[in-house]
Amino acid sequence: MKRKNRHVFVTVLLCCNAIAQATPVAQQPLVSVGSVVAADSMQLYEAAVEQMPVPLQTSMISFAKGYLDAHGELLESIQDQHEYTFTVVRKVLSQQGIPEEMLYLAVVESKMKNTATSGAGAAGIWQLMPGTARSWGLHVNPKADQRRHIYYSSVAAAKYLRYLYAQFDDWLLVVAAYNCGEGTVAKAMRQAGSKDYWKLQRLLPTETRDHVKRFIATHYFYEGEGSWVTLTKPEREQYLR
Repeated sequence: MKRKNRHVFVTVLLCCNAIAQATPVAQQPLVSVGSVVAADSMQLYEAAVEQMPVPLQTSMISFAKGYLDAHGELLESIQDQHEYTFTVVRKVLSQQGIPEEMLYLAVVESKMKNTATSGAGAAGIWQLMPGTARSWGLHVNPKADQRRHIYYSSVAAAKYLRYLYAQFDDWLLVVAAYNCGEGTVAKAMRQAGSKDYWKLQRLLPTETRDHVKRFIATHYFYEGEGSWVTLTKPEREQYLR
């Protein structure tokens, strides 16, 4: 994980617009299999990243700068205070075939606090609702609530993320569906006549749109660049061409 202080991060953001205009370096088609990204496609992506960082979307720069001005110090403290949790979650995601960078969804969801509970009843670092948690194998009852167990909840969340990715083949749509439900995202796709997140986002709840933006900004804060999970499927295919 790359540590970036927020002042350096703002400089990176200002450079992203120019980087975004660079010509993509890879020429082979994207390949994906089922609910996980195929190994050869990931190798292609990794080779491309070595030559050209994944840029921040132009429309995200203003939001990200404002978000990091307000929350950069908090994000630094989350990493410092929950280093062990970061390590466990990364390992679980990797074992489950999920990009490790999806751990930043947990940062946005709960600030990595396993004691976190929402007004709606979601709990743990992944903010799983009781029904969702049970459907992915967790015990949630008066005697035990595995949503608060870092390892078990991360395994369940990874399985849920894999399930969502199998439907949408797009990590930003997965983040949106994690927040507002797969049915809401599917309805927005039908109404927009598009599977491109940036074209259908206006049809999603405001909280979901902000959730996706916070996820992207948080990713850039910790990594200093984008990755597979900050691109829509159309952007991903363009990047790899």
